[in-house]
Amino acid sequence: MEGIGHRTLQVNGIEMHIAEKGEGPVVILLHGFPELWYSWRHQIISLAARGYRAIAPDLRGYGDTDAPSSTSAYTVLHIVGDIVALIDALAQDQVFVVGHDWGANVAWWLCVLRPEKVKALVNLSVVYSLRDPKQRTVDAIRGIFGEDIYICRFQEHGTIEAEFAQIGTATILKKFLTYRSPAAIMVPKEKGFEVSLETPISLPSWLTEEDINYFASKFEKSGFTGGLNYYRCMNLSWELTAPWVGVQVNVPTKFIVGDLDLAYHSPGIQDYIHKGGFKNAVPLLEDIVVMEGVGHFINQEKPHDISDLIYDFISKF
Repeated sequence: MEGIGHRTLQVNGIEMHIAEKGEGPVVILLHGFPELWYSWRHQIISLAARGYRAIAPDLRGYGDTDAPSSTSAYTVLHIVGDIVALIDALAQDQVFVVGHDWGANVAWWLCVLRPEKVKALVNLSVVYSLRDPKQRTVDAIRGIFGEDIYICRFQEHGTIEAEFAQIGTATILKKFLTYRSPAAIMVPKEKGFEVSLETPISLPSWLTEEDINYFASKFEKSGFTGGLNYYRCMNLSWELTAPWVGVQVNVPTKFIVGDLDLAYHSPGIQDYIHKGGFKNAVPLLEDIVVMEGVGHFINQEKPHDISDLIYDFISKF
């Protein structure tokens, strides 16, 4: 991938694999599920060409980074701890941060817990919401969507891993990465993921078989359990973050989402984003971009547009 380098760093008691390119101010790019550093391949090259040092780790549990066996080792405090340790290992006082999906959630909490480490933030897809002190996260999601929502189904240790194995790593990755419906992903127990193995999933222009093969090669080695454990720790993370109830994100921020992103169509989210709730939770939110005709995996679907939007924002600082 055009001179992208790879190395492993000791951070927070684990070995973390990072991909990096370029010289200059550091930009850390945090991926989501089911992804890897590779999701940022286009942004790494673009930012490096514009005078930045772009660094994309495989997060804990993913790819070539360690995957602790304990489910409880995947709380948001653990993951934020990894990123703080990464920033320190890079000998940086402050960095730019870009996050997508779970990576966005980690980035929000990095800004809550250690705002002095983040010069500016660009987050994709997932908003920051003030912690609800009355209801645990998974319980709240179950109350809205019922038991069949994928987040609830992901709570079942071993069950989902077995379903993924039955379908096949490459096919399940295609199923997720090509998902472009604004509807929530529902996985009824009696039907599962409803993948027809006879009908191949056609790939969009922005995703190649080579890309799928790279993702699949890493997930076949590491498995999906590490990534699934993020979901399994949602209630535990809620319990552990009780001291930060009501805390705003006070870092200069840009937010980008596709209008076909399922996260943009969660109940109440559009009103929250556009009618002041989001700005109240993130007072230094400077810009909201809603991209037309774009789904959830926005940094891969619209790589050049996203790279430009990131650069336009961080170049101001």
